[in-house]
Amino acid sequence: MVSDTKYVYAFGGGTAEGSAADKALLGGKGANLAEMSRLGIPVPPGFTLTTEACLYFQRHDGEYPPSLAEEVDDHLKRLEELQERSFGNPEKPLLLSVRSGAPISMPGMMDTVLNLGLDGRVLEAQKNAGDGRFVRDAYRRLLTMYGDVVMEVPHRRFEKVLAAARAAAAVADDGALPPAALDGVISAFEALIAESAGRPFPQDPMEQLWGGIRAVFASWDNQRARDYRRLNGIPGTMGTGVNVQAMVFGNGGDDCATGVAFTRNPATGAPGLYGEYLVNAQGEDVVAGIRTPKPIEGTAAGGGMAERFAEATAELKAVCERLEGHYREMQDVEFTIEHGRLYMLQTRTGKRTGPAAVRIAVEMVGEERISPATALKRVEPEHLEQMLAPDFDQNEKARAVAEGKRLAEGLPAGPGAASGRIALSADRAAAMAADGPVLLVREETSPEDIVGMHASSGIVTSRGGMTSHAAVVARGMGKPCIVGASELHVDEESGEVRVAGQVLREGDDLSIDGTTGEIFAGGLAPRESDVLAALTGAGPDTEAARAFRKVLEWSDGVRRMRVRANADTPEDAIRARAFGAEGIGLCRTEHMFFEEDRIPRVRRMILATSAEERRAPLEELLPVQQSDFEGIFEAMAGLPVTVRLLDPPLHEFLPHGEKALAELAGDMGIDASEVAAKAESLREVNPMLGHRGCRLGATAPEIYDMQAEAIARAACVRRRAGDDVQPEIMIPLAGTSEELSRLRERTVAVIERVQQEEGVEVPILVGTMIEIPRAALVARDIAAHADFFSFGTNDLTQMTFGFSRDDIGSFLPQYLEQGLLPFDPFMRIDETGVGSLVRTACAQGREAKAHLHLGVCGEHGGEPHSIAFFERVGLDYVSCSPYRLPIARLAAARAVLAAREESLPEGE
Repeated sequence: MVSDTKYVYAFGGGTAEGSAADKALLGGKGANLAEMSRLGIPVPPGFTLTTEACLYFQRHDGEYPPSLAEEVDDHLKRLEELQERSFGNPEKPLLLSVRSGAPISMPGMMDTVLNLGLDGRVLEAQKNAGDGRFVRDAYRRLLTMYGDVVMEVPHRRFEKVLAAARAAAAVADDGALPPAALDGVISAFEALIAESAGRPFPQDPMEQLWGGIRAVFASWDNQRARDYRRLNGIPGTMGTGVNVQAMVFGNGGDDCATGVAFTRNPATGAPGLYGEYLVNAQGEDVVAGIRTPKPIEGTAAGGGMAERFAEATAELKAVCERLEGHYREMQDVEFTIEHGRLYMLQTRTGKRTGPAAVRIAVEMVGEERISPATALKRVEPEHLEQMLAPDFDQNEKARAVAEGKRLAEGLPAGPGAASGRIALSADRAAAMAADGPVLLVREETSPEDIVGMHASSGIVTSRGGMTSHAAVVARGMGKPCIVGASELHVDEESGEVRVAGQVLREGDDLSIDGTTGEIFAGGLAPRESDVLAALTGAGPDTEAARAFRKVLEWSDGVRRMRVRANADTPEDAIRARAFGAEGIGLCRTEHMFFEEDRIPRVRRMILATSAEERRAPLEELLPVQQSDFEGIFEAMAGLPVTVRLLDPPLHEFLPHGEKALAELAGDMGIDASEVAAKAESLREVNPMLGHRGCRLGATAPEIYDMQAEAIARAACVRRRAGDDVQPEIMIPLAGTSEELSRLRERTVAVIERVQQEEGVEVPILVGTMIEIPRAALVARDIAAHADFFSFGTNDLTQMTFGFSRDDIGSFLPQYLEQGLLPFDPFMRIDETGVGSLVRTACAQGREAKAHLHLGVCGEHGGEPHSIAFFERVGLDYVSCSPYRLPIARLAAARAVLAAREESLPEGE
């Protein structure tokens, strides 16, 4: 039975079956081609096979929907009528392109084939009818792309033939090969395909077309596409559209060109047309980085596309202004000029760096094109991370230049500084990254390099421009990137990079400045960014810093959850406040114990055999703990400070090895065998489940008494000094209500005693960290003895999964690759399992105590996806490291906006 489902939609030639709103059905490229057609923009006509057709193909083992062939035939006839050419006709041939287009942009991840419809008969007829060189060039391109994409002949084998042909003809690029040389290339390509694929290149145009369609559908599930989706959190259930379009030719002679343009600079966000073009070329030449293109706007010395294509350049500028105005968003367009006439091949939301994203969002609000809420939806938390990324100290760079270490300069495609060891292939980069930072250095990157690019700290290519694959993908990943560094001669086979008379080998240190395009020998030390310096008052204010703060100001006006910091010292607290912390959600007291002047006292406390013996070191530790808390309370005056009592197992404070233990025994004046025996008795097989947290407080209560007294006395001191102090004491690792009840009672008694002695009253909340699954399941009982819950999602994840954070690295990569886990649960909260425990604890806790305060202080408190979950659950605050605070503030606001959209009635 033939389905009533429509699988093919037309665009161009006065027709637009669809619009920009149909991305889920037509894919991003197909939807935008339909939208441009609606706007009357010059788009070569064609048709789009829907994502539903792709999903049918995937679910039915490569079978097409029953009605698809008939629909394609009907639309192909329409194209032939519009173009007044016939598919496969030697005299008036219609040539087609087949391109992928997923609902979410995945640059370079799936397949494209150009010039379909050329065969031996068409080639011979057109050699004599017009530009013989042009048809030869188009045919060798078809052989290359079809052979690679459809017939699975490795691309490098075609490149090897071309390299030999260029050398024999003494020309620099493929566009300069004479007709006779192209004939030789074509013959070699046909022989290569027949030999490698075991069958000849198909001479039936319809077989070519369906081969191209099949390859694009199949590419949705190829390895690089799966890797890209995994790395970018894109679901695999969308499918891709296939766009079949009449070819227009940028390689038809010197009055033809092709290019890519952005309506604003994708690296900086500066307004104005920004892009590159190549004369006598096809689009793949630009995006694949095969030739280094020229800038559309030229330079101060002149040049630019307008000198050669004045009318088409003026039209391109007008079209780009119209598209940006229509979409109210920076656009990335591809275009072709065929004998002076402009055609638009695609438009999409442009990938951009973090600094560019923030600048564009802020300026578009100022231009009244978008609202602040829309701006917040467009600025990703990762964009703010990029703006806080390190760069190089200018004096260190100047010294490197003076010492002759600046090797080359390329195009600055992704801002930020990075140093690392050279890796000359994606596989090597992925392997080497396990032992420290690497820089991937290539002639050009390809979609197959995606995993190595992700593993690298930065990317360098010797060829390609600002719109090449390397540049686009690096910008999306937020990695420092330099492209078109033509002085580099990259020889992967010999493992060498030759530049400026020097030879660098794989594994040598290299440094890159993706903001300026400079490449340096050796390892320069990155430093904090100018934005970070401006935010902390360590550097001058800048336009970028002001835009950064504007985004945070809008975020703070939207978000519901408060944002606190994890901070353990007064210095941490001051830094956190500079980043907008609204309190401290986790102050880890054990971090205070490791100072050089304190650790001996701590070790004496640990090695004590009785409470009486423990009293002296505790009395010595009390004033230093109190001093720390005074500094933190002063720095955070007016804001809450949650202090976690001692949590880790005691053996972590002891030195390791016989020599170190003997030295400790000597310092304490006791026999080394006693120290060794005590250390051995404290050592645990699995410390995560051992004698730590509230278990330590229950068995050695004098330790928690000392800490509670230090907190209470510090609060009294700062209250007398005029500070509004808001201490909160957190008892860790409670799994039963009885544990918390007894420790709370003892802690409150200490607080009341101290305040009576000091003659000062300071409200001090006492709560617990929910980090044991049982605590979440019996939260109703635990809430009876708690003023607040703070979720310690690090340990909660460990205990829920039964994973150790210290050991998960031995199998996590394989789990992620095999799809056994969708992501690292220590980086992003597992909503199904760990999240279910959080929901349960929140519901039970507030059922028992309506005004119970709820927060999170694990690493997930600074991760955007996790923050969105915490917003849905209804936590009062998240807490994260100071440097993650701007990201958390934006993520919390975006979570509110997402929740509002979800609550809107359908259709609004």
